[in-house]
Amino acid sequence: MSSASFRRFSILVVGILPIFFCSLNVPLRAASALAAWSIGENGVLRLRTKRDADLKAFFQPSDFQSGERVWIDFPGELIRARSLKGSGPIREIRLGKPRTGFTRLVVEFRPGIVLDPSKLQLVAVSEDRWELAFKGLPTYGLFRIGEGTLQSPSWLANSRNRSVPFKRNSTNVDDLPEVKRGIYRVVIDPGHGGPDPGAVGIGRLRETDVVLDIALQVGRLLELKGVKVSFTRTTERDLDLPPRVALANRLRASAFVSIHANASRSNKASINGVETFFYSGWKGKALARNIQQQVLKVSPGSPDRGVRQGRFFVIRRTNMPAALVETGFLTGSLDAPRLAKKSHRRRLSFAIAKGILNYLKEVN
Repeated sequence: MSSASFRRFSILVVGILPIFFCSLNVPLRAASALAAWSIGENGVLRLRTKRDADLKAFFQPSDFQSGERVWIDFPGELIRARSLKGSGPIREIRLGKPRTGFTRLVVEFRPGIVLDPSKLQLVAVSEDRWELAFKGLPTYGLFRIGEGTLQSPSWLANSRNRSVPFKRNSTNVDDLPEVKRGIYRVVIDPGHGGPDPGAVGIGRLRETDVVLDIALQVGRLLELKGVKVSFTRTTERDLDLPPRVALANRLRASAFVSIHANASRSNKASINGVETFFYSGWKGKALARNIQQQVLKVSPGSPDRGVRQGRFFVIRRTNMPAALVETGFLTGSLDAPRLAKKSHRRRLSFAIAKGILNYLKEVN
């Protein structure tokens, strides 16, 4: 494909994939490829860069402390880091150095502003001009802000068509690993249920509600990849621990995964994190490790509490590799708001399913 082809890059969603930086051999003190930028009253970000610069764009959902963010990384270093006050739906624009040899432009939106990352596209319309339209962004109160000189809008009509595959990550089942269909059975165990709600956290968020939603989605994803799935429960009902284990042992499952959400005994909001337990054996540890790795990827900022041995009944008494994943703290100031959101639970489901599939590929 020629250098004059039209380029279109999707926004990588942070928390679904790890942050990925371009790998150009840029001199450590090279000037930034970013020459000028502007966000107009129509909610469109325009950039002028060095010719054929290699850019990477990212999206990060809101968390307890910040609104949603979009950022773009450029090769070369910025001379001076700075922050500019936004207007309307934009809270702030920041320019800085994420690491030696690179520049980052961050657009942070005000709390309550929700974007669809699947509709965000960074488009190169010429060798040194880029455009990103924040589709769906309310523009009331938004005023133009920018630095440097951009050509007039007529440059769009004179640009040459170019095309490069758009990079994006999603929770689409096609993005999950492939395994041999019809030969594996996995038992998914949503913790607690019925009169036992499990942990109750910030905003009266109940563990049973969170984990049942996640577990059912995990099961559906695995089934779409050809894995036989059984659930210990699919409704809000009372279920003791021995029947959960008995089901898995009777079915001779390939793996057993129990899904939970944590709570600190002191209800300290400062305690957050993800951890996954196994009881014994290298296969059990491999299952827990694969799940932990994927869940951490969709939980940016949440501490890694590790893969640990535990003596929980449901992983100690099962006859197959088993893991128990704690998806976050319902009492944590960072984890709880996330667990309350369907979008985050969907990402967790995808991550757990991916971890299970990676495990099945690894050990078979």
